Amino acid sequence: MRDLFDHSPIAGLTSAEEFVTAAEESTLIAKIDTLDLAPFRFQGWLGKRLTHSFGLHYDFDRGALATTDPLPDWLRPIRDRAERFAGLPAGTLEQALLIRYDPGAGIGWHRDRPHFEHVVGISLGTAAAMRFRQRAGERFDRISVPLPPRGIYHLQGEARYEWEHSIAAMTHTRWSITLRSLSERGRTMLKRAG
Repeated sequence: MRDLFDHSPIAGLTSAEEFVTAAEESTLIAKIDTLDLAPFRFQGWLGKRLTHSFGLHYDFDRGALATTDPLPDWLRPIRDRAERFAGLPAGTLEQALLIRYDPGAGIGWHRDRPHFEHVVGISLGTAAAMRFRQRAGERFDRISVPLPPRGIYHLQGEARYEWEHSIAAMTHTRWSITLRSLSERGRTMLKRAG
């Protein structure tokens, strides 16, 4: 595994190439495609990307966080390696969001919900770019970061909380595994719901 940057363009962003092998990538893509993937839902609107959650699910229509099916056996070793990459204790990454971006699917400008803290993503299939923006007066500072196939990234600190990110509509199919830890806010929400 090689670091993607000698020096990160944003504090709190780390990434590396070749986090998984080509054989692992093929297996993960096949596993994701066997899931009951559903269009992303946001306040009654359906997105083009197809998703499935394990561990925890955030319902954007209801603004609620709930537990769902536990991570399957085939995903746990990847989660464990991602935690080591991010320097997190075992079991920290409690949510797995699996996504398939078919041609035309992307994700608009956003910050991950405050119910989550660390965000670790693994890219599969085809290359993409994660675009970052941060308001600077009347304009935005912008940075684009490559997401190579089989690579990994970790958002924390400034990159996680002070910058928005997005991915432009894909021209070829891309899959991703996004792993997240709970924030204190998320833990409180789960306790109240439970």
